[in-house]
Parts: sequence; C-alpha cells; structure tokens
Amino acid sequence: MPIRIVLVLVFILAFIGCIAMISVGSKDRKKPAVTAGVIGIILSFLGFLCVPFSVYTVDTGEVAVVKFLGQANNVRTAGTYFDFWITNTIQKYDIKTQTISINTGTYSSDAQTMDVQMTVQYKIMAESAIKIAEQYGSLDVLQNRIESVAIEKTKAVLSAHKAMNIIADRASMSPLVEDAIKKAIDEKFYVDIQTVAMTNIDFSDAFEKAVEEKMIAEQQQLKANYENQTKIAKAKADAEAKIVAAEAEAKSNDLLEKSITEKILRQMYIEKWDGKLPVTVAGDSATLLIPASGDTGSSEKTAE
Repeated sequence: MPIRIVLVLVFILAFIGCIAMISVGSKDRKKPAVTAGVIGIILSFLGFLCVPFSVYTVDTGEVAVVKFLGQANNVRTAGTYFDFWITNTIQKYDIKTQTISINTGTYSSDAQTMDVQMTVQYKIMAESAIKIAEQYGSLDVLQNRIESVAIEKTKAVLSAHKAMNIIADRASMSPLVEDAIKKAIDEKFYVDIQTVAMTNIDFSDAFEKAVEEKMIAEQQQLKANYENQTKIAKAKADAEAKIVAAEAEAKSNDLLEKSITEKILRQMYIEKWDGKLPVTVAGDSATLLIPASGDTGSSEKTAE
C-alpha cells in the first residue's frame, strides 16, 4: 500500500479519535478531555493537509525534479521523500530505455518515393534531469524534438542514394541513419541514443513492380548465358577429347610401325598361312615366296 494512503488513514483515525474524546468528555463534563480533543482535531486536520501530500516515493528507474516555487533546484533518485507540497512541486522522469516508433515518407536521389518505418531507443541522462526540466519541461516535449531530428536526418541520408542502391544495400542503410542521428542528437539533448533500427522501407507499387520485372529479366539472361557457356564448354571438351584420341592413335601407330621387324613379319606370315599352296597359278610356272628362317631373305619354291 502506498505510504501516502497509509498516512491519510492514520490522520482520519486520529481525527475520529479526537471526536470520540470530545464526545466522552462532554458527557462526563471533563473540560481537559474536551480541550485535548479539540486540539487533536485541529492538529489532525493540519497534519492531514500537510503530511500525506508532501510525502512521495520515487521508484527504481525514475528520477524526480523538485521545484521550489517553480524553480528546479533538486533531483531525487529512488526512495521516499518529504517536500512540502504547498511550496514544492515534483516532476518525475522515466530513466529507463524509451522507444519512439517513427513512420515518415521521403525521396531517393532519383526521386522515387518511399515510406520508412523505424524505431529509436534512448535513455535520458539522470544527472541532467534539472536541465531537461528547464529546457523542455516534460519528457513528451523532449521526445517530440528527438523524433523531429531523427526524421530530418533519415531523409537526408536516404535522399543521397538511388532507389536501386537502397534496395540492394538495405542492410547498410540502418547504420548510416543511426550514425547521422547519434551525431545530431548529442549531449545538448541530455539523452543517450541506444539504437536506431529501420524496420521497413516501402517503395511505390509501380516501382517495386518495375524492379521485380528487371530482376526476372536479369535472371533469365543469366540462365541463358549459363546454358550457352555450358554448351560451349561441352563442345570444347568433345573437340579436345577427339584431338587427344587422334594423337593417341597416331602415336600408337607410330610405335607399332617402329616395333615391327622382318622376324616379326615372318612369324605373323606363318601364323596366318594355312600351309596350302595356291591351286591355280598364272602362267607356265609360279613362284611361291616363303619367308626364310634367317634374315637373308625369302626362300623360293617353283610349282610346274
């Protein structure tokens, strides 16, 4: 239960107790009891007006700026405090990470329209809470200022690139935008930019259709080039294989020609001859040449 509610209940009970004391004192004609009851009522009422509304709690993840008669003069961190509510006002600031969701439209350098969705996360500097209170008044005003600067810098970065380059290098756009925003939102804003992320870049339907058709055409051209190169490579491989086969056959014939001697020819002749003489011979006589067993030549046998 918040401490302020507890204090209110305490003073209400004290007020009721003082009324009861006056009632009992009146019946018993005890003036001191009546007087004490009256004083108690007055003190309870004053305490009720002053104490519960002057006690407050600052939660973890918050800071409170105390303004005395409108002048910011103190910062309270997590804890429970008493500052007289008539002269002091309390303004709390969330020092946890804040997220701004931004949707904006912009143009590329070649005048293509695009819708950009992005998030900016930041934390205020707790030690600069008084300066934030003095210059911006509230966290909403500061956040609006951060959003304006983020949109301005995002447009500046994207407008320096062509639409096709943005599409091709979409992943590299976020770091460029983040760097530009961090440089613009420096210590004079009293915040620390945590991250900047571009979640979506959406071009017009007509442009995206044109890009899609171009990519399809490029893919078809690449496929045709690949098939053509494959055919050329196959034809070249077939031609080279034939050349290699022809060279091998020529080399084999050359080796065979050099390796055949007269002795080998005689042996081959004998192996092929069935041992029969020709039945019909031309002329009155015929000469049958049989390879000699030596290297002196062939023997002759005459058939009449």
